[in-house]
Amino acid sequence: MLKSWLRCVVVTGQVLAVVSAGQAQKRGHVAEWLTTADRKQLVALQADELKLQPNDKKATTIVVDEAKAYQTVDGFGFAMTGGSAQWLYRMDAAKRHAVLEEIFGHKRGEAMVSYLRVSVGSSDLNDHVFTYDDVPAGETDPELKRFSIAEDEKELIPVLREVLKISPHIQILASPWSAPSWMKTNDAPKGGSLKAEFYPVYAQYLARYLQAMQRAGVPIAAITMQNEPENPKNTPSMVMTAPEQAAFLRDSFGPALRAAGLKTKVVLFDHNCDHPEYPISILKDQQAAAFADGSGFHLYKGEISAMTTVHDAFPQKSLYFTEQMVVEHTSDGSLQPIAKPVAWVVIGAMRNWSRNVLLWNLAANSKFEPHTDNGGCKMCQGAITIDGNDVTRNIGYYTIKQVSEFVPPGAVRIDSTEPDTSLPNVAWRTPKGKHVLVVANTGSERHDFTVGAGERQFAASLDAGSVATFVW
Repeated sequence: MLKSWLRCVVVTGQVLAVVSAGQAQKRGHVAEWLTTADRKQLVALQADELKLQPNDKKATTIVVDEAKAYQTVDGFGFAMTGGSAQWLYRMDAAKRHAVLEEIFGHKRGEAMVSYLRVSVGSSDLNDHVFTYDDVPAGETDPELKRFSIAEDEKELIPVLREVLKISPHIQILASPWSAPSWMKTNDAPKGGSLKAEFYPVYAQYLARYLQAMQRAGVPIAAITMQNEPENPKNTPSMVMTAPEQAAFLRDSFGPALRAAGLKTKVVLFDHNCDHPEYPISILKDQQAAAFADGSGFHLYKGEISAMTTVHDAFPQKSLYFTEQMVVEHTSDGSLQPIAKPVAWVVIGAMRNWSRNVLLWNLAANSKFEPHTDNGGCKMCQGAITIDGNDVTRNIGYYTIKQVSEFVPPGAVRIDSTEPDTSLPNVAWRTPKGKHVLVVANTGSERHDFTVGAGERQFAASLDAGSVATFVW
């Protein structure tokens, strides 16, 4: 299992701040939260607080400047795959509720998970393939008479309803892995493309899904038109080129949403950082772009800076980090320092204009099940492992927990310098006026450093592989 060094620090100035139940932070001090590489401490409040001092700018390593503000945060979380819901739903009710309260409840004043991603129909982490309008081979259903979300109503929707009772304002992003096979060029769940003749029908299919989920008590805040549109290898999957996505959005899906009165945000692309030109080319089409809120990215290929490339081309459009799996071990089998996923995914995405960070995926069992046959992910570990009623928390869990409990939706990213390449960091101002700085030590040695903010500064240190968060 990937071990971690995570360190969270909370800083205040003139007023007392509650940092945990029944414990108030001293004036002019910094409270520190730490997760160690050996996991003997897990997002643990440290007994010794750091002290704020007058700012000696010559000695400052990291400068935080709230006068320079960037994007607003929508939230942090995971994909609630069909498999995640399956294992949660099958737990004893009391134990399931305790786990959901832990993940979605408001501790330290903020929720651990404030954003979720679900699949439209099955993903490759379901135990079988389905869409909401499957018909026998050789048949079609252009009027969508057989449309039904009954498969989701078995386990996914009940779990989501329970989540929403705990956290009513959580945002949910939906992504389809494939259109029904009868709409596709290869008449199969895996690969193929959407037939042009079925663009209007598929647009209605997605609109009906959004309406059905709303009626089921699960509002969908945003939707992508295709998960990994350049990947035909998953089961299910579907290829959708940029020109095809532009045409589908411009001529079919956008008008269908408008006609249905749906306000769900549309997110372009939903694939790797090696192809920023994909969403840029669609945003250049003004008619298509009028229906697009922004673009979504994964990081299995390319550089996270691709998100800034898209932002710089269309700064008025939002950016989202919609998927990344983080692994427990390095290539040589040793435990992965948690500084890597925090720096690579969380800090990287946030410094490149993302409004959210979503990891893949919330839950699997110890055998990395379920997954579909012939194209399902056989190595996808959940943020938590569920075996019956037994729950194990993994690297993805702590990667998100270390940030999300301190950075709520509505926080705004503010400027912070990165003078040392082994100390990547990112800062926010929260809606309550606190400031949060996350710093990761991705180097091989302990680092001592000074953080300056306005007229104050404090000194801190991080062992190799550790991560710290400072809030003031």
